[in-house]
Amino acid sequence: MPDRRRPSIYNIAAHGGFADALAQGLVDRFAKDAFGLARGLVILPNNRAQRALQEAFVRISEDGLLLPQMAVIGDLDLDESIGVALDSGELALDIPAAVDPMDRLLTLARLIQKEMGRRDDPVLAKDALRLAREFARTLDQLNVEEISLADLRNTEPDSLDLSSHWQDSYRFFLVIADQWQQQLAQWQRVDQAERRNALFDHIAARWRAAPPGHFVVAAGITTSAPAVARFLETISFMPSGMVVLPNLDLIMPDEEWDQLGPFRPDPVTGHMQRAQETHPQYHMKLLLERMSIARGEVLRWPRTCESGAAARRSRALSHAFAIPKLTVRWQGLDSAERSLAGVHTVEARNSAEEAQIVALLAREAIEDPRQRVAIVTPDRSLATRISAHLKRWDIQVDDTAGQPLAKLPEGVFFLNLLSALAEGFPPAEFLALLKHPLVQRGDDRLQWLDNVRKLDLLMRGPRPAPGLAGIDGLLRTENYRTERLRKAVAPWWQSVRAIFAETDGLLVAPLDWARLLDGLQQLAGKLTGGAVWAGPGGRELADLLTRLQMRAAMGPLRIAANELPGYFETLMAEISVRPPYGGHPRIALYGLLEARLQQSELVICAGLNEGSWPQAITPDPWLAPMIRKALGLPAQERQIGLSAHDLVGAMGARQVILSRARRDDSGPAIASRFLLRLKGMCGDNLRPHAAAQSWLAALDQPQNGSLPYARPAPMPSAEQRHISVSVTQVDSLIADPYAFYAKKIMGFAALDRIDAEPSMAWRGTIIHDILDQWAKQDDFAPEALLDRARHFLADPTLHPLVRSLWAPRLLEGLEWIAGTVADNRKAGREPIASEIAGKAEIAGVTLSGIADRIDRTPEGGLAIVDYKTGGAPSNRAVVEGFNLQLGLLAAIAEMGGFPDIAGEAQAFEYWSLAKAGGTDSFGHVKSPTKGRGDNIIAADAMVDHAVARFNEAADRYILGNAPMTAKLHPEYARYADYDQLMRLEEWYGRAPAEAIDDE
Repeated sequence: MPDRRRPSIYNIAAHGGFADALAQGLVDRFAKDAFGLARGLVILPNNRAQRALQEAFVRISEDGLLLPQMAVIGDLDLDESIGVALDSGELALDIPAAVDPMDRLLTLARLIQKEMGRRDDPVLAKDALRLAREFARTLDQLNVEEISLADLRNTEPDSLDLSSHWQDSYRFFLVIADQWQQQLAQWQRVDQAERRNALFDHIAARWRAAPPGHFVVAAGITTSAPAVARFLETISFMPSGMVVLPNLDLIMPDEEWDQLGPFRPDPVTGHMQRAQETHPQYHMKLLLERMSIARGEVLRWPRTCESGAAARRSRALSHAFAIPKLTVRWQGLDSAERSLAGVHTVEARNSAEEAQIVALLAREAIEDPRQRVAIVTPDRSLATRISAHLKRWDIQVDDTAGQPLAKLPEGVFFLNLLSALAEGFPPAEFLALLKHPLVQRGDDRLQWLDNVRKLDLLMRGPRPAPGLAGIDGLLRTENYRTERLRKAVAPWWQSVRAIFAETDGLLVAPLDWARLLDGLQQLAGKLTGGAVWAGPGGRELADLLTRLQMRAAMGPLRIAANELPGYFETLMAEISVRPPYGGHPRIALYGLLEARLQQSELVICAGLNEGSWPQAITPDPWLAPMIRKALGLPAQERQIGLSAHDLVGAMGARQVILSRARRDDSGPAIASRFLLRLKGMCGDNLRPHAAAQSWLAALDQPQNGSLPYARPAPMPSAEQRHISVSVTQVDSLIADPYAFYAKKIMGFAALDRIDAEPSMAWRGTIIHDILDQWAKQDDFAPEALLDRARHFLADPTLHPLVRSLWAPRLLEGLEWIAGTVADNRKAGREPIASEIAGKAEIAGVTLSGIADRIDRTPEGGLAIVDYKTGGAPSNRAVVEGFNLQLGLLAAIAEMGGFPDIAGEAQAFEYWSLAKAGGTDSFGHVKSPTKGRGDNIIAADAMVDHAVARFNEAADRYILGNAPMTAKLHPEYARYADYDQLMRLEEWYGRAPAEAIDDE
């Protein structure tokens, strides 16, 4: 080591503005001539810091500068490797190459699957992948801390009083680690962290022996890894070397500094005091100790940045983050010592509101052309929302921390494709795939979507049989209600089916991994016309598939088709797609790692809740906390200290806003411990932002205030009202005119849900079809009805719930119908029509209807029968005029509206397949002309009653101009199909009682 005794090590405080202060200081010291800077080397932590320093040089240069060479040590958390300036030439000749991260992940997953299988404890491929990722993370920590496997073996788990679970995990880790070391030796490779250590030591040794002839500055590096510490120590003692640290607390009293740790075991008791690893300065102290440098030797950097806060804020932050037992001193602090002038808080009701407020604050700040805004949050979901809100003002701000590939359109498309293939083309997943924005982009997309929507209508309701054959069967199903749709979509479906034809044998077990990857890539390209491979997300997806294809032999040891979506989602979860540069020049959206060393006039720290900032601690699934402690590995809680250090660094800006939401997407949220500390120390000195809430309230507030939404009562024109009406729509016209208006006049038909469980309406349709075929093709032969029902239940496309739960009830109900019809025929009552359509003009309005069945009574009259899968309407509803179906069908019959049927209606019956009251048998007949008390209508008055009520409704709504009022009689408006359209929740129950009664 050179003779120079005092290290050249400096600190730039949080309020100093690291990048600008560093750039200005380097210019002052080395830019004495045009090439002064260009001869030197600046070593930075990551690529984002390198870009920040470049931009700082640009800001301070007037006539241009030749910049120094810049290199990065790389950040494993950002998936960065060491820059070429440090990892090239003769320096790296004697160091084995690092293993490819994908090779390591896939191989570890195979080793884990193999070992678990050997232990008769098989693991899913996606879980093996997740465990492999955690294994690699733990292995990297061991390598970074220079803890060998031999050290790990020397740890005695029995002496640590570990549970059997942790002992098994420890032994399993050693088994996989040994196998992995053998694989590395076979490949002649080393882990990336191990190579970094060797490279740092190699460079340090060369520089100690022969220091470079130019200046070397290591700036902004805070990692406390032993190899990095030795590397920085070497630089600090070189004649032309300097180390510049960020946010080292030089204000903290020495006695408090000493209490941070780390501590040595007591020589007598062996007890070791617990280090304060959650403190924001702990890792800085550890770094200095490993560099063999005392805090007193660290000098202040001679330059500071004008965009930073006042120096007294750093003092207040030092007090705020004191170790717990010293927070009692807050009570004795002067107001000035706990002042956070320029810092404000914002508390929103929920995450959506928080994102909107943050976007508003950023938008307001850039009104000043001198202002730069940095939004810092570890919550990527919140960052996405903020970015979306800023687009309201055409401000494009991309999240520099990136988004997981699985959340981007390209990743979502690929996962949809896998779900559709692996699960047999279920309706929801398959339709989501076909509708995806990347599919069939171009001039033909509108026609494609038109056909997809038709297929969507056909696939609504219960799920068809699995596979493409199930959809084929659905299109072949004879149903007069969907005949036109089926004919329209059939030719297009054949072309779609041809695209998927090659996948028929792709998922046959055991999966051919290489063939599967190739088939998926080709299918994705065909569906999207290559669009899925475009853009940053598409290129990452293409790169992922290419790397997997090149490593097909390293694919999962065992994987089933239904595991594919979860496997690829696990793979994509750790792939962050960072946007290209080119967004707004004065607004940046950072994650915590990306925000380090950045600077702006306004910094908004968002998402300050527990579990977000700091993030929730993720335990190591491999090594127990006691083993980690015995080995000297960093405690998982150290991440809390790093998050605190990031917050302190961000709060060095001139203006700072700290925001949180009282509720996040999962429920009530707890304020961050950091925010609570600041509030606890500052009290009323930490004030909420004065205008944030009022801006939010005014953003979407009408100028004249919020007006109550009135009960909808549309007034269609006379031309719109001039329509025919079916008997099933009359009840809606009377009880809920708005629903009639929406369905009949506006044409808004209610749709079944996709992949829905069989509804009452769907069951009714099936029963009506079976009974109609029985009547028209079997002439009501009793034995034929059950045969038709069994044939229907044997259909492989049938929903399994129908076959298992509804079948017994259906068969019993139909058996009752067949027996009752047979008994009626013996008594002289003969069915004469089934599912017969008719119409007649009543009160100047064309009234149409379909009678489920019409019988000829022994007296020569007509019996009107309506089938019900559930309970029949109450007699009271019929008497009060809110269920007129039977009476109106009888009126059409008596007026000759049904072909070849004439006579007077004498019987009116609901044939219900539900259980009769007080019995356990399915099936009974109910008639509104029979019963007790006033809730009956005489058979000879039934038609007149129904026609009279229909005349009133027709005169009022069809021929007249009465408003179509929503939920006029809510007790009889049973269906909620149009409740959202009428905005029911905004007015129902809030209008004055007399306004409802007057209707």
